[in-house]
Amino acid sequence: MSGRWALVLMGILSGLIMLGSCSKTTEPAASWQWQLPEGMPEPRVPPENPMTVAKVELGRYLFYDTGLSANGSQSCASCHQQQFAFAEPTAQSVGSTGQQHRRNALALVNIAYNNTLTWAHDGLTDIEQQLLIPMFSDNPVELGISGQENTVLQRLKQEPYPQLFQQAFGNTEPDLQKSVLALASFVRSLLSFQSDFDRYAYQNEDAALTPQQIAGMNLFFSERLECHHCHGGFNFTQATSHNKQPLDLRPFHNTGLYFVQTGESKAAGYPQRDRGLAEITMDPADDGRFRAPTLRNIALTAPYMHDGSVATLEQVIDFYAAGGRQISSGKEAGDGRQHPRKSQFVNGFALTANERAAVLAFLHSLTDPHFINNPAHSNPWSAQP
Repeated sequence: MSGRWALVLMGILSGLIMLGSCSKTTEPAASWQWQLPEGMPEPRVPPENPMTVAKVELGRYLFYDTGLSANGSQSCASCHQQQFAFAEPTAQSVGSTGQQHRRNALALVNIAYNNTLTWAHDGLTDIEQQLLIPMFSDNPVELGISGQENTVLQRLKQEPYPQLFQQAFGNTEPDLQKSVLALASFVRSLLSFQSDFDRYAYQNEDAALTPQQIAGMNLFFSERLECHHCHGGFNFTQATSHNKQPLDLRPFHNTGLYFVQTGESKAAGYPQRDRGLAEITMDPADDGRFRAPTLRNIALTAPYMHDGSVATLEQVIDFYAAGGRQISSGKEAGDGRQHPRKSQFVNGFALTANERAAVLAFLHSLTDPHFINNPAHSNPWSAQP
């Protein structure tokens, strides 16, 4: 999606959502209880869309319902699969009409804490906004609802939706605006804080990490590797905000993945197919800058990078150890390590075989088995008679 089209879409559809959120319906009192480690701050929640158990449950049904796509072929869960930490093992996603997306599906892990959403958009700060893109965008088509709203709405009038909508929003009919609010609530509920690292860090279980993983953790947080500058904090991403953090940091980074000659002008930079944040800001200084995703459950979410062009976690470590990537042949040949906008924290480093294995072991300690098996996050339709 081009920067200009994204802004137009956001302006039109955000207005629709605001109209829906201002309609006179009676919502049940908020009854949601965050399941967080002791001392963990609560996520920020928009006051116009408070969390409730009923709303999260409605959102769970919608998230897994292929009827939310115009042709009935895909759901949100098609590209955000629980066993892969709500990502998918595909380099680039494919929409409901077969159109290929240019980017890798981000894992939906602790999205409630994100201060920006998608790979490269500094204006998308609320899940309610972001959901409009996969639902209504036509470049590329994902769920493809635009122009087929009535078709999807008729499906929402079938069981079990009337009762689910009434439980979530009071005496009201199903509609797409409230569907967005419920979907956002479900996505906010996808919290992951039960990894071995969490047991070690927040439950004081010293034996939760092996000596090798502790060695890898120390390397990860060292100035020698500098990983923590972009993947720091309790959510292992700089793009984090919560109710105790007044700062609104929106970090996007060029990691030296590409540096190619493009077009007749031979201007060097990221490929024209995806220049990252620069497409939104129109600022050449933002060329190749993408949001640092959380590293929680990172071992489950291969392939990596915004375009899925790095296949394994081992290759990711090697990429950063090299200080970027050199592509020796093909239309995107070039030395990303030489990109003038590359982050100051991607300088490369040397690791022994044992140190490399330790860093990898630490990253595996961020996997949360409960998260990928939690029945509260799973497909409710599979239990239907």
